[in-house]
Amino acid sequence: MRLLLVEDHDGLGGQLSAHFQDSGMAVTWCRSGQAALAAMAVPHDAVVLDLGLPDMDGLDVLSALRDASVPVLILTARDEVESRIEGLDAGADDYILKPFSLPELEARLRAVMRRPGLRQATLLRFGDISFDKPRLSGSVNGKTLTLTRREALVLEALLRSGAQVLVRDALVDDVYGTDGDASANAMEAIISRVRRKLAALGSRVQIEALRGIGYRLRDDG
Repeated sequence: MRLLLVEDHDGLGGQLSAHFQDSGMAVTWCRSGQAALAAMAVPHDAVVLDLGLPDMDGLDVLSALRDASVPVLILTARDEVESRIEGLDAGADDYILKPFSLPELEARLRAVMRRPGLRQATLLRFGDISFDKPRLSGSVNGKTLTLTRREALVLEALLRSGAQVLVRDALVDDVYGTDGDASANAMEAIISRVRRKLAALGSRVQIEALRGIGYRLRDDG
């Protein structure tokens, strides 16, 4: 799952980014509202949004995100009932106050992603492969596909692109986040492991490499 984290506090933002990455998410961490809006040029699956941003109010960011149809969880120190109502009325899917526990924040984010209107978007399919984005779990013809976190993120990104070419740099962003980096050899090693695991379950889907460009899926069924 690709998460947009909008939090201007370096300490908290770093803690949250590390926690979500350890939980299997690719995190884009923005420290301002304008940076968050620019980051949404790349689709994200969910947003954790602080309201107290240095350049604009978080509610203005939320208003701009409504057209993207992305679930948003507000994270803020504003504890007045009126502020909570305003945030929810502006389109937020949930609202959590600082201070908070990381397990609760993660659980509420998963709950937002499971809501009925979002369920179809959280299940990816291509050929004989199915993939549950919130759980980072996949299957081939109903048989469980056992993947490491990075392997799951690679497969998720490929499934989102399907038969369309996924540029390598975009794949790196999906797997490592915009602050991460990976060598060509590291990414190819992950791709090779995913190929072997798909083949071991008899999948007819192939991961095709386009030299110097990226990857795409091909259904040989």
